Amino acid sequence: MTHYLAEVADAWQESWDRQQEAYLPDREHRITAMLDAVEAVTPHDRPEVLDLAGGTGTIALRTLARFPQARVTVVDQDPVLLALAGASLDGRARIIAADLNQPSWAEALPHRHYDAVLTATALHWLTPDRLTVLYAELHDVLRAGGIFANADHMPDEGLPELTKQLLTRADSRREARYGTGAALSWRDWWTRVAADPRLAPLHAEREKIYPTAHGSSEWTPPAGWHLTALRTAGFTEAGLLWRGGADATVTAVA
Repeated sequence: MTHYLAEVADAWQESWDRQQEAYLPDREHRITAMLDAVEAVTPHDRPEVLDLAGGTGTIALRTLARFPQARVTVVDQDPVLLALAGASLDGRARIIAADLNQPSWAEALPHRHYDAVLTATALHWLTPDRLTVLYAELHDVLRAGGIFANADHMPDEGLPELTKQLLTRADSRREARYGTGAALSWRDWWTRVAADPRLAPLHAEREKIYPTAHGSSEWTPPAGWHLTALRTAGFTEAGLLWRGGADATVTAVA
């Protein structure tokens, strides 16, 4: 059956990518680094990958482009982003709606023992206590030797002043892109979603799920916090896989 968003899914994906790249110019580099790690720990060409808080399926799409035989699961709560993921992936991945704030989220997964759980710029919405517990839950859905990778805003504790300067410069570049129309801001992107007749009903559902203040409670500790939490959760190894300015990818081995 043809997905009702099939005709516009590619355009919305492109729009989402441009909007995200305004925040994350090296977005593709961090995803490539994660997929390099997946290849390193998977002894075959059919990795089992969980795209956690996967949104429009960005990581899932790139996983399947690199590993066409991969078995991919996308988990998210946002009805708009899940609909776009479903349309873009077109049956090539399992799409699961679940709330990561609830310990029962993993019960919705089709199985356990993933080769990799990958996530990017998403878990900063969770509280420190909930993220600590989630890391233990993720350890339980990975096979022995499988990996977890989280790419997010993770400043280096040893470079506080330089980090401020880097962020100021990034803000200026981003505002320039907004000003010239090279990219939409987060708010403008969602305004266009709300105006689209196919997405408007899902946007209304989203408004009920997320409070008005959604986005004002980001928590972005340094990478060292994540590494300590991952080791405490039972991972045998944890370290930095990638670093770009104030962002990093932490990776842990189950």
